[in-house]
Amino acid sequence: MNLPAKLEDLPFILVPILVIISCLVIGLLFEHKVITKLLKISQTRELKLSEIILQSLRGFSVVWFLILGFSIALSLPSYPIFPALNLFIRKILIISFLGSTTWVIALISVGLLRLYTTRDDGISPLTSLFEFLAKVLIFTIGFLIILQSIGISITPLLTAFGIGGVSIGLALQNTLSNLMSGINIITSKKVRPGDYIQLKSGESGYVIDVDLKYTIVQEITNNLLVIPNTQIITSSFRNYSLPNKSLLIPVDTGVTYDSDLEQVEAVTLEVVREILDSMQPEVAKSYQPFIRYNRFDYSSIILTVYLKVQEDEFFEHIEVKHEFIKKLHQRYKDEGIKISYPLQWGYFPRSDRDPFLNNNEPR
Repeated sequence: MNLPAKLEDLPFILVPILVIISCLVIGLLFEHKVITKLLKISQTRELKLSEIILQSLRGFSVVWFLILGFSIALSLPSYPIFPALNLFIRKILIISFLGSTTWVIALISVGLLRLYTTRDDGISPLTSLFEFLAKVLIFTIGFLIILQSIGISITPLLTAFGIGGVSIGLALQNTLSNLMSGINIITSKKVRPGDYIQLKSGESGYVIDVDLKYTIVQEITNNLLVIPNTQIITSSFRNYSLPNKSLLIPVDTGVTYDSDLEQVEAVTLEVVREILDSMQPEVAKSYQPFIRYNRFDYSSIILTVYLKVQEDEFFEHIEVKHEFIKKLHQRYKDEGIKISYPLQWGYFPRSDRDPFLNNNEPR
């Protein structure tokens, strides 16, 4: 290779330094002029796929141009270097390039998983555990490729992993049990981030995340409830977000025996429609409200009103129920419908020491 005269006049040590600096400058310009501008265009036009790829490449383009500069510098005939040191530096460059490429692939893969699994409500079912497993798989493959690329046989390593896996599995039995339970939770799609669940033991809240060992649930008090994954799998629970986020809420009330039941039904249904029209307009278009008289009580006839609520947040139904009870109570007063007072029957056992009893009377 014949270098230009001006370069041949320079000391041999300056040539590779100039090459490395030039590649670094080109990398910085490429990062600022190309990557950054394309990223802004993608964000402006909401090109999610391009945004994920460009966001993952940020910073790594400079590293790759710098690796290119070192590779060119090592190839220059005017730059003598010990063969052993040359080979060592080349292996470092290979490790750096393959390692950074693996990292970029991992970032892009997780970003794409989030993009294509995000629901319409903006919540992604991609949990920390799923993200962790995806990264472990990609980094494991990348690590094996790096070892093979620098001349290290991976066959003995795979054999050692297979033998050691049994011992590791026995030592980490509880952790692996929670890990497999977490995978089961994610793949079954019975519990997803954003769902509101209630366990048989009474704990309830919004699922925030499913990680390596635990399912993280946020209670209504904003406290975090940490539940082992095995407990979710082995116990029964109620998911209020499946199959959809609509609830049929029963509200019980009682009217006196002298009430006109036809009037009670008409007034109650009118109040239900008013509440749904004002607070749940989408539900009001398709849902036909109804009530059912269900029993004769001691002092009243009990009826159940069924309110349907389509909610983004689980506790929205509390507000609907709150407004319904207020409005129904006022309308009953206006219409002269009486809500009976509940009666509680108590049993009081006789006692020999009861001062109100004549203890001398026969029993």
